[in-house]
Amino acid sequence: MRLINISKFATGLVFLMGFSTNIYANLSIEGHYQGKNLFVQSPESDDGFGFCINRVTVNGTPSSHTVQASAFQIDMSEFDVQIGDKVLIVFEHEDGCKPKLLNPEVLLPKSTFVLEDISCTADGTLSWQTIEESGALTYQIEQYKWNKWVTVGETNGIGNAKPNDYLFNLTPHSGENRVRVTQTDNSGKKRASNEVSFDCTTVPEPEMKTKSGDQIEFVANGKAVSTKYEIFDAYGNIVKKGVNSVVNCSNLKKGIYHVNFDNKHSKFIKS
Repeated sequence: MRLINISKFATGLVFLMGFSTNIYANLSIEGHYQGKNLFVQSPESDDGFGFCINRVTVNGTPSSHTVQASAFQIDMSEFDVQIGDKVLIVFEHEDGCKPKLLNPEVLLPKSTFVLEDISCTADGTLSWQTIEESGALTYQIEQYKWNKWVTVGETNGIGNAKPNDYLFNLTPHSGENRVRVTQTDNSGKKRASNEVSFDCTTVPEPEMKTKSGDQIEFVANGKAVSTKYEIFDAYGNIVKKGVNSVVNCSNLKKGIYHVNFDNKHSKFIKS
């Protein structure tokens, strides 16, 4: 059996091709039922008698509708599937011709989660509960800092309609922290949860100091402290990033640079 990825629908759909004795071939599509039917085009067979597809099964159950037509739809209502259920549709067709699936994207999971609860402790333990998920999609964990929402991690969604519980440990910055979770499905649109905020008193508020434009130091209460940072050049390109208390800038070109660190923004001049 040979695995073929169709790039346009790579997220959530896998096509499999298998061949048997030069007479029939199988094309299968796997995904999650989203409440819509699948439309199929079936070309004429090579010998000119009838059409390419001979049989269609959904999760092993044959379709009762005729498939000997140039185009037809698979009526999902005749199968025992609920929205969000996994489905495997197999097309048995003649060798030498190939069915065309007109809307395979309808089996891609959608972001349908409903947030039941979300909270975060002062040490950065984020927990949330959802219902009504209709397929496994990745959750992005976002933290608001540097005047924007920044993705700080991700976790795989469970994909069930029943209550789903999640935990994620993030790194707090000093002061007030704002956190949320988001999902993006095949539509390309981001769906965000309500945000939750908490105050962190255990992380000292750092200040940025420079030494001759060749080194940046982050200090708090007279001591060096590690913090997450990003350094941008004048064109908005990231030239350095990481977590540290000292950053060597000797290899940077002369010019003005912008620095995001902790929950702050500053700049320095490399001379």
